[in-house]
Amino acid sequence: MASQEMINEYRRWRAFQRQAQLDTEHRAARRKLDEARVSATRMTEAYRSMAEKGAEEGAFYRTLYLRSHDDAALACEGWLFVRRVLSEGGSTRVRATLLETFRLANGQLEPGKTPAEKVTLEIYDQLLVDKGMATAVRVDRVDGDRQVQFLTFSDQARGDLRQHLN
Repeated sequence: MASQEMINEYRRWRAFQRQAQLDTEHRAARRKLDEARVSATRMTEAYRSMAEKGAEEGAFYRTLYLRSHDDAALACEGWLFVRRVLSEGGSTRVRATLLETFRLANGQLEPGKTPAEKVTLEIYDQLLVDKGMATAVRVDRVDGDRQVQFLTFSDQARGDLRQHLN
C-alpha cells in the first residue's frame, strides 16, 4: 500500500471514530435532556442568555445536531453564535450563525475552513406518546434541510471565533 493511500485510510478511520463518538454523545445528551423534562420555555431562556453573551463577549457555543443522509441521521458538530431569539405568535425562533467543525463527509475541520452558515432554529415542545404522553423540548432547523435536534452546550463556549462571522 502506498504511503499516501495509507494516510488517506487512516484519516478515514479517524473520521469514523469521531463519528461514533459524536453519535454516542448526542444520544446521551438527548436522553439526559428528555429525562430532565426541560420545557421549551426553559430552553428559550437558555438561548436568550447565549444571545446576550454573544452580543457582549462574542461567545460561540459548541453544538451537536443530526443531519440526515439517505436513511441515517448522523451527528455533526459545530460552534453556534446566537444572534437573537424571537418569540411571536406562540413560536420561538433563534437566528444564529453556525461554524461547522465536523461532518462525516468532510471529517474534522478547523472553524472557518468552511463558510459560516446563517441558520434559523425553532424551539418547541414535542409530545412523546410512547412515554406516557410526556413532552420533550426540540430545537430543529427550519430554514435548511435535513438538520434536526440541535443540542447547544451553554457550558462549552469560546470567544475567539468572531472573525469567522459573515
